[in-house]
Amino acid sequence: MATERTVYVLDDDDAVLRSLERLLSSANFKPITFDHPSVFLTAAKTFKTGCVLLDVRLPGMSGLEVQTQLMKMRNDLAVIVVTGQGDIQTAVRAMKAGATDFLEKPYSDHALLGSIEVAFARENQHNRDHDIADAIRRIATLSPREREVLDGLLAGRPNKLIAYDLGISVRTVEVHRARMMERLGIRQLTDVIRLGVMARLNAPLPTNRQKG
Repeated sequence: MATERTVYVLDDDDAVLRSLERLLSSANFKPITFDHPSVFLTAAKTFKTGCVLLDVRLPGMSGLEVQTQLMKMRNDLAVIVVTGQGDIQTAVRAMKAGATDFLEKPYSDHALLGSIEVAFARENQHNRDHDIADAIRRIATLSPREREVLDGLLAGRPNKLIAYDLGISVRTVEVHRARMMERLGIRQLTDVIRLGVMARLNAPLPTNRQKG
């Protein structure tokens, strides 16, 4: 018999919870849903090991605050944080606080299930350390200017503000951004952000600011 894999879902939208229950059950996960942070945190003390799917926008308490309290109680649960589209700063904060991954709304069923599968595959600290080391190695291949552009993206800044900060044109930022993604072998910006955050979990990315 396969090991039971429980996914604890916290979201204040009943329709979303029902949809996720159907999807997770169909993918052979065991969903347990909650619609309020206080109820979730009270129950969390008795959770079995598993994965938490945590929405950022919640009544009375933000998802990041819930994550902080959860991590104080136990550190054996993989946490996936769901953020609004383009809310990169929240995603960065969540991963620095120990989240395994983040998903931007609207996300596909494939992206969600893939993220949960990865979370279950990373249940021990050794795997997380390996991921961090791999991220550091890959980020180290970037040029100084590409790293500066990545720093701006990690800060949630649009291309126009990154260009202003670096004293270069928006077009030049776009070129560096495209080269950075090509060098990393990544097509989606969210994956670039994820890699950058993983590298920063160990130490700040080095920067060498220069005009040009």
